[in-house]
Parts: sequence; C-alpha cells; structure tokens
Amino acid sequence: MNELRPLAGLDVLDMGAGTGRLTLALAPSVKSILATDASAAMLKLTGERLRTSAMQHWGTAVADHRSLPLEIDCVDLVVSGWSICYLCTSDVPEWRENLRQVISEMERVLRPGGTVIIFETMGTGYETPHPPEFLLGYYRALEEEYGFQHHWLRMDYQFESVEQAEALTAFFFGEELSVHVRRERLTALPECAGVWWRRFV
Repeated sequence: MNELRPLAGLDVLDMGAGTGRLTLALAPSVKSILATDASAAMLKLTGERLRTSAMQHWGTAVADHRSLPLEIDCVDLVVSGWSICYLCTSDVPEWRENLRQVISEMERVLRPGGTVIIFETMGTGYETPHPPEFLLGYYRALEEEYGFQHHWLRMDYQFESVEQAEALTAFFFGEELSVHVRRERLTALPECAGVWWRRFV
C-alpha cells in the first residue's frame, strides 16, 4: 500500500475491517485510522487489538459500506480488504447498484487527491490467479466502469498447526479445501490477492 500511496501523515478509513488485519498493519504508519464493519463483534476484537498495541488516534464504527457515518472530505485514503465482494457477487441481483453506492460513498468521504485501495481474492488454494467466476463482473466493473488499476500478489494464509488450518479452512472456504489441507498436512495456504487502486482528483 505504501508503494501506491505513501502512508505517513494520512487519515485513513478501513472499510470492512473485520478483526483488524489491515487496520493493525496500517495504524503505526498513519496519522489516524477509523475501522468500520457491519459486525460490532468483529470491531470489538479490532478495538481490543489496537488498545493492546498502545496505538493512538484510532476509532471503530459499525457501518454499511453504502452509507458511511463520516463527513465529506475527511480522509486521505480508503482501504477495503475482502469485504465489498459480499455486496457484489453475481448472485446478488442489485450488485451493480451496490457497487455504485459504495464507490460514491468512498468518493464522498475522500479529500481531493485521495486514494482508494481495494483487496479481493483472486483464488484461495492456488499458486497463481484463479478468480471466482461469481466475482468477475465486479472486477471488470472496477476497471472498466470506475477506472481502477489492478495487479495481484501472493498473500498466503499462515496457520499455527495443520489442525487450525483444517478447521479455519473448512469454516471460511468449505469442506473440499479443508480435505486438501488435511491430506497435504498444510500449515500455509496459498492465496492470490487482487489489488485495485485509484486516485480521485
């Protein structure tokens, strides 16, 4: 992220922060960070992790991506990791309108010259990109309709044990992948991540 937009001195919004995977990585480098998520329980964990780290200038807020509880022109960087996809799968009839609302809200809260960086899956359990069919329309729209640039990188999952890898893989990705993890005795699971970014003027 620092290559796409230098982080020092920025006010940042982390949309769909979950338990703080990106929030914790960004917080030491930025001026302030607000983590939002639809789940209060997830944000409670994020807050506990931020308090334990003794970081300053952070906050959390329960929010829907399509209606952010922020004023206009209040952040320099919006990041969202693996969360917009839930509103934009091809089996959600209104996914195009959902995406329009999400992008509109991002643009509303960004200061002029602000940047959006979006992470989404390009395939779990694969060494090279293998994006899910049900997200291809969303990915095309980001690039063709909303002007985002794109590349991918490896962001493999690391687990403490085969048992943990099997349990969490089954919960998040399904039985087929967890069987593969158990059979191969994996404690690391390949993950290809797509990165989309755009600077708003």
